[in-house]
Amino acid sequence: KGLQEVAALPDPVGAVTGMWVRPNGLRVGRQRIPLGVIGFIYESRPNVTVDAAALCFKSGNAVILKGGKEALHSNLALAALMQEALAEAGVPGAAVQVIPSVAREATLELLKQDELVDLIIPRGGEGLIRFVAENSRIPVLKHYKGICHIFVDEGADLNLAETVCFNAKVQRPGVCNAMETMLVHEAAAREFIPRMFKRFREAGVELRGCPRTREMDPEVIPAREDDWGKEFLDLILAVRIVADLDAALAHIARYSSNHTEAIITRDYERSQRFLKEVDSSVVLVNASTRFSDGFELGLGAEIGINTSKLHAFGPMGLEELTTTKFIVYGNGQIRG
Repeated sequence: KGLQEVAALPDPVGAVTGMWVRPNGLRVGRQRIPLGVIGFIYESRPNVTVDAAALCFKSGNAVILKGGKEALHSNLALAALMQEALAEAGVPGAAVQVIPSVAREATLELLKQDELVDLIIPRGGEGLIRFVAENSRIPVLKHYKGICHIFVDEGADLNLAETVCFNAKVQRPGVCNAMETMLVHEAAAREFIPRMFKRFREAGVELRGCPRTREMDPEVIPAREDDWGKEFLDLILAVRIVADLDAALAHIARYSSNHTEAIITRDYERSQRFLKEVDSSVVLVNASTRFSDGFELGLGAEIGINTSKLHAFGPMGLEELTTTKFIVYGNGQIRG
């Protein structure tokens, strides 16, 4: 489905994103162009091989794929099919390649090719991403981990909050857009926490909380300082009761990994302040953090999520795999 959606998206290459006229009559614009050759190093399922190849090809890039050992044979078979299809369309099959080795030395060799490869995108656990970032001579787009927060505001619709928070933690706890910390406004805590905790416990979620949370529910495990900055990737949740929106924003600013945060609120002004002040790649109002995903956001698929802001921020689809160049139309202008 992701492949079909990518195929149906508009081609970004060649699109002119703006045009303006200078006082001397020059017409100046920006036009989208491919990045070049992309190295994609990943631990994911074989479907990601196809998604990544489709995104790179549609955006005019060549791609070198280095998958994990568990899916090597599947990745090689998929690459052979894609190369056959490319050749039938008159495109060099080498535009999509899978490195036929699982050795770490092969990854290290790829990361040295700064004169041939324009960008490296790692996708996987924090260990893989740090290894790539520390050893690459090539620019790397990355996110180390997803420490995603949901703040339940004063006066929030608690039925909505319960549904969203449960989905964000329980649906797929082992992915980077799952909620890892739930912040609850003190004015909502007494009514919300008992019902929410009951539902979490029925689903097998281990709860770790601040002292105020434990005053309300002594069965909660005391949260350690490192729990607030931890990506559990499991049915474990850190919970903190906060005084107000300011306290929630301060907590997120300190512990966030700039991945995804959400607020559950009925208050428009507080929702707009949350959107403005939270410095993460995806910020949601009244929706689950699980929507921080290229497919769900309408990109067709994603090749990864970047939290380092350069040159893209958040889930990366077709446009994020391009850059722009200046195009200039003149009629004989010279510079004096």
